[in-house]
Amino acid sequence: MTDIAKRFIAESRSFFSSDYLPKIRRCLEVLGDEDVWWRPNEGSNSIGNLLLHLDGSTRAWIIDVAGGSHSQRDRQQEFDERDQISRAKLMARLEQTLAEADEVLARIDVEALSEQRQSSSEEVTVFWAIYHAVEHFSMHTGQILMLTKMRAGEDLRLSD
Repeated sequence: MTDIAKRFIAESRSFFSSDYLPKIRRCLEVLGDEDVWWRPNEGSNSIGNLLLHLDGSTRAWIIDVAGGSHSQRDRQQEFDERDQISRAKLMARLEQTLAEADEVLARIDVEALSEQRQSSSEEVTVFWAIYHAVEHFSMHTGQILMLTKMRAGEDLRLSD
């Protein structure tokens, strides 16, 4: 089981750094700052809001729950933000959080995966926190890709 657990952690790290992050980076390369804050309607999120949300959720699940840290998060503000934070600032913030998350994942002992930890709302295993963070990041990366295609109207030239 240790080999599988190590593989799970390694693959989780890879999804963040080698799959999702390059796709998001590519989206921000083809959009302007104003495009990042465009939303199809008031009931939908902008790419900017999704980036803030990915930053907050990754920090909450990987750094705080799996890593044992404690940071303050205003989840609703991630969606309520309307100030047009630049693409560069949003990307730098997300890259910093993912670097911190990668450090946490790199030092997790496979035995810790079965430990119960408290999130802001429930007790979960470290395995669950990591698994949830990866799938959650994937879902919102897909939304960012779709919004970028809607806004840019071009092939993003992604390998997958």
